[in-house]
Amino acid sequence: MLAANVEDCVDANGNGVIDTSQNAGDVRPWGQDECILWHIQWPYGGAWDDGPRGVTWTPGTWDPVQCKYVDPKVWIGYMAQDQSSVHLVRVAVDGTVEETIVVPGWNGSGFAPYGAALDPDFKPWFSSLRGEFVRVNTDQNPITVDRFTPPGNVQSYGFTVDPDGHPWFGGNCGPITRFDPDTQTYTAIPGTEAGCWRGVTADKNFTWVANNSPCALAQVDRMTNTLVAQHNTNPCSVAIGLSVDIEDFVWLVDQSGWAWKIDPDNVPAMQQVMVPGSHYVYSDMTGGQLKSILPQ
Repeated sequence: MLAANVEDCVDANGNGVIDTSQNAGDVRPWGQDECILWHIQWPYGGAWDDGPRGVTWTPGTWDPVQCKYVDPKVWIGYMAQDQSSVHLVRVAVDGTVEETIVVPGWNGSGFAPYGAALDPDFKPWFSSLRGEFVRVNTDQNPITVDRFTPPGNVQSYGFTVDPDGHPWFGGNCGPITRFDPDTQTYTAIPGTEAGCWRGVTADKNFTWVANNSPCALAQVDRMTNTLVAQHNTNPCSVAIGLSVDIEDFVWLVDQSGWAWKIDPDNVPAMQQVMVPGSHYVYSDMTGGQLKSILPQ
């Protein structure tokens, strides 16, 4: 867990200053950066494709006295040491592992859970790469897991859950697909069958999906399940990550060294933000997905 603000870091060596990495030329050795508050070494399989990928926050519980949510949690998925099952774990903000759910026989093309998101009932969902996805029923005691296997053409990669509780998949390579948990039905969005889709995010009106073939940003009306447009970001190299921030801006990360800040009401006026280096990100990288599912 890293502190987002210097004032939240801890002067562990007592020298009166916060020792933390400042830039690419000042990266502190592991254990010497005082803005890393804690870390957990998971007993995972050991390969890079076994480690944690899918991560989603929960807001915690509502405190009527303080008039806000308190005690937030984070859910993380990783591959177990035997590489035949995955662990879905709930962690408190102090690093305490509060819950571990084991899902045996995980179907995820050899990878740990690939994406994660929270639904309006505060139940975390985890997706796989071209395989199954699960819902963690935190309202049950003991906690149970529902497992779903989409049709083979879905080819799931990117994943999110919209404000109505519908999971969405970006197919790699397959269509953009919506799942309705109530009717157990999958809806492929017309006109997206030939795309090579990556990151997915949803706001109050649209689902946004990064495309690599052609390189673009797709905008889907999630009320009518229709493709509104594919927007050319210009330049566009390898569009990867998508997330909506708490101010309702859509952020698209291009792997080749930049991101785009997009106003959903004026997409052509998108702003390019240079972020040097190669960035491979997806899922809810801003934390803004919580805003879309919280009661307003």
